[in-house]
Amino acid sequence: MKFTQSLKKNNEFLEVYKRGESFANKYLIMYVLENNTIQNRLGISISKKVGNSVKRNRLRRLIKESFRDTEECFPRGLDIVIVVRVSSRDIGYKEVGSALEHLRKLHKL
Repeated sequence: MKFTQSLKKNNEFLEVYKRGESFANKYLIMYVLENNTIQNRLGISISKKVGNSVKRNRLRRLIKESFRDTEECFPRGLDIVIVVRVSSRDIGYKEVGSALEHLRKLHKL
């Protein structure tokens, strides 16, 4: 990812959940919080209810790739947490991309 780092620590995720603004659609929930830096930070949360580790990692890779393709559209200086819903268990790359685009428009980014 060119302009994006990863959120890794639990307290970073909790801060975005607590203070961030959230919107959701059928497949994903997106929390956004300004971080007062020039870099975006992306965190992805996928429950074990979604499937085994192979399915969870596949969805994580699809989300990261879709985000990487559209990261120029996102303003810089944001903490973004994407929570994957169980209904997204068997979706493909196009559905993930359109779900991310839909959430970006809801957040007016």
